[in-house]
Amino acid sequence: MTKLESANEVIKRIADKTDECLLFCSLGKDSLVVLDLIYPRFKRIVCVFMYFVKDLEHINMFIRYVQSRYPKIEFVQVPHWNLTYILRGGMYCVPNPHVKLLKLADVVAALRQKYKIPYCFLGMKKADGMNRRLMLNGYVETFYENKGLVYPLAEWNQRDVLSYMKQHRLPEPVRYGTKASNGVGFNLDCFLWMREHYPQDLQKVYEAFPMSERILWEYDYKQNH
Repeated sequence: MTKLESANEVIKRIADKTDECLLFCSLGKDSLVVLDLIYPRFKRIVCVFMYFVKDLEHINMFIRYVQSRYPKIEFVQVPHWNLTYILRGGMYCVPNPHVKLLKLADVVAALRQKYKIPYCFLGMKKADGMNRRLMLNGYVETFYENKGLVYPLAEWNQRDVLSYMKQHRLPEPVRYGTKASNGVGFNLDCFLWMREHYPQDLQKVYEAFPMSERILWEYDYKQNH
């Protein structure tokens, strides 16, 4: 069985039980491949994007493009669970000790309850790292499904993902830099990219996390001295 056949078998086992599902969609390569794979199999797909700063225009624009390609999906945006640690610890903002710390499981549980959908797809792969490999190896006998969480790309690697994207002409995600992990975050590549391409989004980040201006201030200072 090829990796694609294996992924489709994982998906089919869930589709045989239900015609609706959740998908945690970071708008990265892995989640876009999962979306393309599950789209023909389910009548209702609720895609969940977890944000650090809400309504960044370059993110919303990409979401609109994905929705135009997959018109029957629903797209919702929720705060990233990591945001609770950032706000409580005061990373580039005033610490708030009253923020309740959350985990991914808490977000999954809340969305399951809200939408009454038991199965949730994620794009995690064994190739992502040792911890992911150890976790996913424990779900081999259950066809990469654990308590409603489903991992169809468990056996894939980055080359498989890129090959599928090229073959099926999937949209290329926003790339802020050359690192493998490439989402919005407090890193120089991301801030430089926003300053050049979407300064209005950078301003939104500054409004939410005022002290993050330091990232580019320090970069500019080093460039000029």
